[in-house]
Amino acid sequence: MNQTQAVAEQFTKFYYDTFDRNRTELASLYRDPSMLTFEGVQTQGVNSIVEKLVSLPFQKVAHRISTVDAQPSNPNNQSIVVTVTGQLLIDDETNPQMFTQTFNLIADGGSFWVYNDIFRLNYA
Repeated sequence: MNQTQAVAEQFTKFYYDTFDRNRTELASLYRDPSMLTFEGVQTQGVNSIVEKLVSLPFQKVAHRISTVDAQPSNPNNQSIVVTVTGQLLIDDETNPQMFTQTFNLIADGGSFWVYNDIFRLNYA
């Protein structure tokens, strides 16, 4: 496995484990220029993004990841584009919903932060 893919998989595991446990703890992954597009609605900045994630209309969520694909995205800085597909189990539902999420990660010292985050449910 190459380094880009390894970083993407580590990030993905951390992101969804944290999301499923306590969405407010995701704040450390975003910065003021970060942008979230959730189901077509854009939000910018750490506080606005966390507010959006916390306000989602469910109490419990479990992500089941199917695929994680990653590529370097900018030769001038260490950034990675990550696309994730999977299933969501929300509250006490038994039928999962399919989703796709894409992140643009920017290197910052020994870690990465989310510059872009695009989430979309996939309907058949």
